[in-house]
Amino acid sequence: MSYPQGTAAAVIEVAIAEVGTVETGENLTKYGKFTKADGLPWCGSFVNWCANEAGVKIPSMVSTAAGAQKMKDQGRWVAVPKLGDFCFMDFPHDGVDRVSHIGIVAKIGAKSVLCIEGNTSGNGDQRNGGMVMVKERFLGKEIVGFGRPKYLEYAGDFPIVELPKAATKEKRK
Repeated sequence: MSYPQGTAAAVIEVAIAEVGTVETGENLTKYGKFTKADGLPWCGSFVNWCANEAGVKIPSMVSTAAGAQKMKDQGRWVAVPKLGDFCFMDFPHDGVDRVSHIGIVAKIGAKSVLCIEGNTSGNGDQRNGGMVMVKERFLGKEIVGFGRPKYLEYAGDFPIVELPKAATKEKRK
């Protein structure tokens, strides 16, 4: 690992190395095995696995709704993102009216963030799509808020993350 353990940069570095990973069966992954939730939707397990690999202690994110509530209860819920924050999402019109997905903020734009997410897809199911991807998510749309783990201070550079050219951007409405 080229970034210091316990830092947001280390979590992003670990997550980047997983981009392109595909589940081996219906929600079967090393991330689910790690959290003892194999066979369940695994975006939260992905976040827990990345944090663990980077030496960052966080509460369980297996249930994204419960994970969001834990971040709120710990006073770690924020509206303005920083690199390494956890991006909690609720997709409008998907029939699930609650936080149902999570990603790791890897780049911040004026109206969107790039997140590295587990169990998503290009055009298919955004919260149970079976793959680790870099996704663009929009402020004021699917993003509900951000959770900020207790990272060690780090003043260096961060891994550079770009949206792959072949990736499909979410439609802006």
